[in-house]
Amino acid sequence: MKLRLMSALAVLAIATSPSIAHADVITLGSGDIGNSFTVDYNGYTGSGTIAGLTAQIVFTLTSTTANSYTLSYAATNTSSNPITTSRISGFGFNTDPTLRGASSTGTFTVTAFNSNVPNVGSVDVCFKGGGGTKSCAGGGGGGVNLGGTGSGTLTLSFASPVSSLTLSDFFTRYQSITGAGSTSSAVGSGTISSTGGSSTGGTSTGGTPVPEPGMFGLFALGVGALLWRRRRTAAAPALAAA
Repeated sequence: MKLRLMSALAVLAIATSPSIAHADVITLGSGDIGNSFTVDYNGYTGSGTIAGLTAQIVFTLTSTTANSYTLSYAATNTSSNPITTSRISGFGFNTDPTLRGASSTGTFTVTAFNSNVPNVGSVDVCFKGGGGTKSCAGGGGGGVNLGGTGSGTLTLSFASPVSSLTLSDFFTRYQSITGAGSTSSAVGSGTISSTGGSSTGGTSTGGTPVPEPGMFGLFALGVGALLWRRRRTAAAPALAAA
C-alpha cells in the first residue's frame, strides 16, 4: 500500500508541475472603463507556426450601457523577417454572454457572426477590413499592412442587461503573405500579454485575466483523495469482521 501511495503521488506531482500558461480570457465590467489590455498574435496554418508572422492589438474599454460594451482598438501588423509582406484582414473573438449584435468603426468596419475560421473553428464575431462576403475566413482588400496600425471602435450589444463581459479565443486573419513559402493566407492565435490603465496601452490594472487552477490546490486535493481511499481500505476488514 505504501509503494502504491508513493507512486500515485509521483504521478500527481508530475501532472501538477508548473507550466507556462497564456492568459487568453479576460472579463470586463463597468469599473474597467479606461483600462486597456494587449493581445499578441502568432501566425500559423494547418502545417504549423509561421516564423515572423505576428500582430498586436490593444483593446480599451471606453464605455458601457446596460446592454452594450464599447471598446476602442489599435491593431498593429508587427510581422518581421522572413515575412516581407502581410496584411491583417480581420480579427475576432468569442463572447459571454451571447451577442445580439455588433458594429465597428475605423479600419475594420465589416462585421460577421458565427462564422468558421480556417484552423480555428466557429467564432462568435469578427471584424474585417474590407468588402467581400461576411465571413471570418477572409476576403476583401482592407486591413493593416506590415508595419502599419489601424484603429477604431467596437460596440457589442446584448439582449439583456450585462453586469460583466468575458472575451476569449482571440484570433486574427492574415492575407497577402509573402516570405512564407507557398503560404499566402493564415490565422493567428492571440494571448493577453498585459493589462493596463490607459487608452494608449501600458501595464497596470485593467480587466481580469482568468487564472488556471493553482498547483498546490490540485496537489492537496489529490493527496486528500488518496488518503481517504487508504483509510477506507484499512477499515474494510474490521467492518467485515463485525
